[in-house]
Amino acid sequence: MRSSDVPDDNHGVRPTTGGTFVRQHRTFLLVAATALAPALLLSTPAFAGPSAAPATVTTAAVSSETPVDEMTEDELRAAITAILGAEASGRSVIEAATTALNGTIEDMRTFLTTGYPAAQAVDDRVRLFRMLATARQNEDKRVSAEISDLLDRNDPEEIREWLETGYPLAQAEDDRVRLFRMLTPARQNGDKRVSAEISDLLDRNDPEEIREWLETGYPLAQAEDDRVALFTILGKAQKDGDTKLVQEISGLLDRMDAEEIRAWLTVYRAA
Repeated sequence: MRSSDVPDDNHGVRPTTGGTFVRQHRTFLLVAATALAPALLLSTPAFAGPSAAPATVTTAAVSSETPVDEMTEDELRAAITAILGAEASGRSVIEAATTALNGTIEDMRTFLTTGYPAAQAVDDRVRLFRMLATARQNEDKRVSAEISDLLDRNDPEEIREWLETGYPLAQAEDDRVRLFRMLTPARQNGDKRVSAEISDLLDRNDPEEIREWLETGYPLAQAEDDRVALFTILGKAQKDGDTKLVQEISGLLDRMDAEEIRAWLTVYRAA
């Protein structure tokens, strides 16, 4: 991946148009599928194991099997409006869809046959860059490697397929590795709640549960263990007559700022 490929916004890169990604004008395009494609790519994809059932999305079909060039104006508007209403429609898709709705009937047909896939490809690529930054920050090696490869190849169909099916599998593997990395220091520091919850998660091995815990459960568990650690250190400081340390810890407990406490403990343990 070249640094020059990084977009400033959704207009910073152009998707490729080769292969089968852009369907021809006469190809059948289901109105329900028009709304389905972006809806599949939610802000947090569902995590599923290899044997999980395929994801399904319920959409209101205006006309189930009408070719785009035979749709009425109302059907065209309904299809594009469904795309606009999809939660995950990105900036390029929204702008292109809005322009089409404000244009002629032919503008709307063109959007559904070629404009929408092209705009979705741009949004997908931008999303990959955002995901890559997060993956690198979290040391998610598999996700980082797969995104880098996708950006290098720049195949819109391959990117979309990975976002819908490949990413959940890659993230689940990285999340499990991350749990093992977290478990070692938790045990070393005597963080009982974090250690117990990680052990339970590893035993159950539910990707969605693991992801939810990393995002919401871990901060709560770590905050509780950190407070317990503070009280332990405080008790020893009082016993040793370390007035300065007692005052410092008392201030932390009064403010009860989880991030401040975590940072303080990190420095204290490293000293």
